[in-house]
Parts: sequence; structure tokens; C-alpha cells
Amino acid sequence: MIDIENIVTEIAEEMRAHKDRGTVASYIPPLACVPDSKFGVAVVMADGTIHSAGDADEAFSIQSISKVFALTLALGAVGDQLWNRVGREPSGTPFNSIVQLETEHGIPRNPFINAGAIVLCDVLLGRHQPREAIGQMLRFVRTLSGDDAIAIDETVAGGEQDTGFRNRALANYMRAFGNIHAPVERVLGTYFHFCALAMSCRQLALAGRFLMDGGRVDGHSIVTASRARRINALMMSCGHYDNSGDFAFRVGLPGKSGVGGGILSVVPGVASIAVWSPGLNPSGNSQLGTLALERLVQRTGWSVFEPR
Repeated sequence: MIDIENIVTEIAEEMRAHKDRGTVASYIPPLACVPDSKFGVAVVMADGTIHSAGDADEAFSIQSISKVFALTLALGAVGDQLWNRVGREPSGTPFNSIVQLETEHGIPRNPFINAGAIVLCDVLLGRHQPREAIGQMLRFVRTLSGDDAIAIDETVAGGEQDTGFRNRALANYMRAFGNIHAPVERVLGTYFHFCALAMSCRQLALAGRFLMDGGRVDGHSIVTASRARRINALMMSCGHYDNSGDFAFRVGLPGKSGVGGGILSVVPGVASIAVWSPGLNPSGNSQLGTLALERLVQRTGWSVFEPR
């Protein structure tokens, strides 16, 4: 019998004492103010029990983890037609790279790089105004987590708006290829607000349960089992940008990172996990968050590559 409570507590203590914590993102000013001493972890088991430690109940900017929820909503809106506008392959380039858009005619390599998530926002704006799309996202994550306290950090959204020059370049470039339909500033305003969602590890792990349980939460279907499996596959292959292969090698779970220092990871049929440590490695993924997940998998055998 695995003692998850003890393992989670031990890992949090180990991460607290770890010296090499990575570098906090500084290009979005509000993120630069977060102390790199923070660390939180929450594990929600299939039976609903929650194990948490550290700063698991402190809200942080989930940033690109929101792309998982945006992808789920976009697939709900247009189904597999989405793949005419966004690819499903690892990029092998940084999350905000513009290089591949030239040779690939404005089609982002996958929905988890910035360009891909900007297209997801454009898809959602095909049916909504920005305020409605943002409200839809908020309702979705609140429903998934069962917590109406989840909100958007307007300070972070403003910081994104003020510094998002490369994202504007990506959006305008795709618009030139005809892959962005709504006005660019509306699309980007939606994108920046999605990235500015503030959630705790506990809330985030609860929100990820549908990917752990075949698309269901508490017996209610959120997506089909097939769609949940495919979202997990994309998280495994593309969820950590040009570091996705290394994350699969070290951790062996579907996961999605954000430059706020969070990672949402899924053990299909077993657990939904969220970790947070704001210091990043050179690829923009949480340095201690990745290490914590690696140690969790080593002590539980939860890697999808482990025999069951």
C-alpha cells in the first residue's frame, strides 16, 4: 500500500530545502515579484481523497496550463475541425517561437505553444465576444474544481497586455495567413486573460480530474473518454514545449506547464496532480516542480510506462 500522504509531505520538505530553484519569469512584471521559495503540491486520487503539502492552497498564475482548458472548450465548440487550423506535433522550439509559422503557412505546430493557444482563443471568439469567452472559461474551471472562488488576476492580465509584443507578432503573422479571423486585439485580450487565471494547486488538481477519469468528474461526463485520452496524449508529447521529451523521459506522465511555475499532471485512472514552484528551467518549465514529479513517480511507480 502506497502512503501518498507521507510521500507528498516528504517531497515538499525536500523541495523546501533544495538550493537550485531555477529563475522566476521576469518578462511579465507581476510574475517577477513571486518569491522563489514557494512550493506547493496537491494530489487528488480517483476516490476523491486529496493529499497536499507546502503552499498548496496559495493561488498562482497558471499561465499556459490554461491551454488545456482552452483546448477542451475549443474541441467542444468545433470538434475535429480544429485540427485544420492547429497541428498535433511537438514543436521542438520555444513556446513563443515564430520560426515555424513561415514554413508551415501560419498553422501552429500544436495547441500548447503560444501561437496554437492564440488560435484556440480565435475559435472560441467565433461564437462569443471576449467578455463571454472569458466568462465561459471561468465557469468551466470553477465547475471542474467545484470552487467558485477561482478568478482572473487582472494585474497579471494587464502585465501581459503591456509586454505581449511577441504574442502580437504571432497573432498578426497568423492573421496574414488567414488563420486568425477575429480582430487581433480581441483575440489577444482573451488569451491574456486566460493566462492570468489564478488557481491553487488544490484547485488545479481538482480541475484536472476529468483527464484522470476518462472525461468524467463525479460521474458526470465532461468530454468523451476518447477526447480525454487524446488531450492526455498531446500533454505528453507537447505539454512542456521543447522540453517535452525530457519531461516524458524523467516523469513519464501527461503534463502541462506554465511560466507561473505550475504543472498539471495526470496519472490516468489513478490521480490528478498539481505542483507549483515559480523558478523555471531554461525552457520555461518549473525546475522544482519537474523534480518533485520525478520523485513522486519514482516512489509510487505511477509512470504510464510502468507495468500495471
